[in-house]
Amino acid sequence: MGATRDAARGTEETWPGRDDSDHLRAAVAAARKQQTPVTIRGSGSKAFLTEAAAQGGASLSTLRHTGIVAYRPDELVVTARAGTGLDELEHALRTHGQALPFDPPRFGGGGTVGGAVAAGLSGPGRPWLGSVRDAVLGVRIVNGLGQSLAFGGQVLKNVAGYDVSRLMTGAYGTLGLILEASMRVQPAPEAVAVLAKTCSADEAATLVRGILRKPLPVTGTCHVDGVLRIRLAGSADGVRHARDTLGIDLESEDDQFFDTVRDHAHPFFQRPGSTGTLWRLSLPRGAAFNQPDALVEWAGARVWWRTDDDPDAVHAVAHDYQGFATPFGGGAPRTPDAVAKYMRRVKTAFDPDGILNPGAVADAD
Repeated sequence: MGATRDAARGTEETWPGRDDSDHLRAAVAAARKQQTPVTIRGSGSKAFLTEAAAQGGASLSTLRHTGIVAYRPDELVVTARAGTGLDELEHALRTHGQALPFDPPRFGGGGTVGGAVAAGLSGPGRPWLGSVRDAVLGVRIVNGLGQSLAFGGQVLKNVAGYDVSRLMTGAYGTLGLILEASMRVQPAPEAVAVLAKTCSADEAATLVRGILRKPLPVTGTCHVDGVLRIRLAGSADGVRHARDTLGIDLESEDDQFFDTVRDHAHPFFQRPGSTGTLWRLSLPRGAAFNQPDALVEWAGARVWWRTDDDPDAVHAVAHDYQGFATPFGGGAPRTPDAVAKYMRRVKTAFDPDGILNPGAVADAD
């Protein structure tokens, strides 16, 4: 249980941990002096996303840098160190009936706060509940010069200029080693229901487009193997009303289904003997992706597609749907040419010698 103290604005909790920031800062400073690349690791649950692009060097772990620095349930804000496990953080939030809005994946059941922010991956509720970037209020990092820097804070407010803390989401540690992050949290839903309907990809897209036009508490859609599933979450009355409002023939299903999609534990991601490459496609919401061996979520905006087609053919298909595609795992995420030069300038500002996770983000080095 966390320690509790009264603060000027309410009650603040801390949960025991270990502050390893001095060691981490000194390690980065030493690596810069020796011009040694540093590979930053937490639990390693997302290492497969960039490991093929790793360029050697020293490994620096954040797993000894743990603990919840400050949790203000009344303010809906939590600050945690990078090595804190997502399961530990979620346990603390559950004690106050709260949760992370972006619902990060736990590949292999693991994951840390630092890894969740660095990878910037959001769960099935992303179109309705927001992204990792939307939830991050502030960060403390160690840049490539071995300096400890703080950006943002612990409150959500309008400010002039760009919120630098948001640059850390999805940067895979290439701009700085994340020491801690302050994040917005939200009340956990009182009720959750998952409804299912057997239908084609085109029928599913039509149903989803209709749902998007209604003020319903939808927090997930997924079409795979000929079945559309819709997740509703909110108050018990709100979920019950939404089921009645949908007015289509839907069957109730296990409310853990979307967790298996989020964590890539669903059979679609685990098919033995599959030789095709897994691609992640970003498409307009409501798109009707009608290709074999695909899982469509985010109201059509995110598609997981396993195919033996060559990359040019995959990119052409994504273009036909007015979107783009990136291979998932085994290499660095590609950067659009239009923004690559700006990313390199930002990278140089934070890590002039390019020692932090070199190659983790293509075209950023």
